[in-house]
Amino acid sequence: MNEQHTHKWLILVAVGNALLMGTIDGSIVNVALPSLTTDLHTQFHIVQWAVLSFLMGLSVLILMAGRLGDMVGKKRVFIAGLIVFVLSSALCGLSPGINWLIAFRFLQAIGSAMIVALGVAIIAETWPPEEHGKAIGISGGIISLGAVAGPALGGFILHVLSWRWIFFVNVPVGLLSLALVRIYVPDLQPKNRNERFDIVGAILIGVTMFSFVLAMTFTQTRGLFSTPVVSLLICFAVALSAFIWTEKHVAHPMLDLSLFSDTSFTLNLLTGFATFVCISGILLIFPFYLQLVKRMDQQHIGLVMSAVPLALVILAPIAGMLADRVGTRPVSLIGLAVIVGSYILISRLTVFTLPIKFILMTLPNGIGMAIFQSPNNTAIMAAAPRRRLGVANGMLGLSRTLGQLTGVSILGAFFARRLQYYAGKAVDVTAAGNSAIVRAMHDQAYLAVGLVATGMVLALWQAQREWKRKSIEQ
Repeated sequence: MNEQHTHKWLILVAVGNALLMGTIDGSIVNVALPSLTTDLHTQFHIVQWAVLSFLMGLSVLILMAGRLGDMVGKKRVFIAGLIVFVLSSALCGLSPGINWLIAFRFLQAIGSAMIVALGVAIIAETWPPEEHGKAIGISGGIISLGAVAGPALGGFILHVLSWRWIFFVNVPVGLLSLALVRIYVPDLQPKNRNERFDIVGAILIGVTMFSFVLAMTFTQTRGLFSTPVVSLLICFAVALSAFIWTEKHVAHPMLDLSLFSDTSFTLNLLTGFATFVCISGILLIFPFYLQLVKRMDQQHIGLVMSAVPLALVILAPIAGMLADRVGTRPVSLIGLAVIVGSYILISRLTVFTLPIKFILMTLPNGIGMAIFQSPNNTAIMAAAPRRRLGVANGMLGLSRTLGQLTGVSILGAFFARRLQYYAGKAVDVTAAGNSAIVRAMHDQAYLAVGLVATGMVLALWQAQREWKRKSIEQ
């Protein structure tokens, strides 16, 4: 094993710690939303911006960060991201009001984009090729864990401390990550040092992502067919078209569009996007169900919601190693099937569901996500050439972040509409009856079943093509 691989486990710990911290903050505020709504005398659609501003920043910047890492060095950009993240976390904790918190959360997303865009790419470049499934499986499990563990961790912190400590805790953890990365991650020389940064492409993809995520957030208060939403979607379509045209005609594009010629790469991204849409939309609602319907305190909310991240921690590395042996496609298909079944179980939650039954009914969601995400991430990274690992990982992070943002905004809007329907009037979730909350949550689970099942059908279609191709080659 060469020198670059000598400290592979220490590299994984250093990068994984930063990835966990960077992704947790996409959802850790969720569990505090009911308290923030009350304490800051605001409303559900306003306080959600504490989550949405972070996801918006990630969506706009993550692809640029991946491209920059490929050009100037992944370690340099990763370290810069850690520094920005630590400083902005401290500012979030010091925020004097909701508007300041929303602004500092966007700044925090800039640092997180640099971390998330390059973490898996660093691991893929420093681990031996024959162990990529295991390494990416572990790192993918860490990322998925971060995306779903936020509410559980936030519940524990809020029970003993104020909401400010949700952000203050990032400071010592971030400084530890910074020290580990500086010591153990090697200086990875960029393969694209002589290429120019695509400024026009960066501006266009920024406008594209900003228009999309802003449109998604406006759907909650304005409706899907309102003038602002339609205008933003038109802007999104025009900017996306201009971006694609530009990337085809510049010497050094922001995004290598040839990556999408591999249907496996494209479909795996889309399927991963769908799974994060669903889990983010459901996790947004669970704290309200547990606090308002089940009358749990924040400590117990964190406890009962810890089943999903625990399953991810245990099973994601196993799924990655299994994918190394039998292939990524069969393992990911099993994971998708389990996820579909998990949302069917969630649709059976009632006003009278006991906490232990809630844990047992939500646990399969974590199991399915663990089984699916590890091989799916491995397949995506395996489809990209080494000189484009940063961009490929940026696309992987973008699909995950857009999935989270779309889940929070679209599924959040869907939940609000169904809540209004069952309540018989316009009502905020904090004033709705238990029956209305539960029935609206059921509808959200049914929608999740349909979305993931569609992804599963596409994955089966791709699997059939792959198996047919292998049989012809043999």
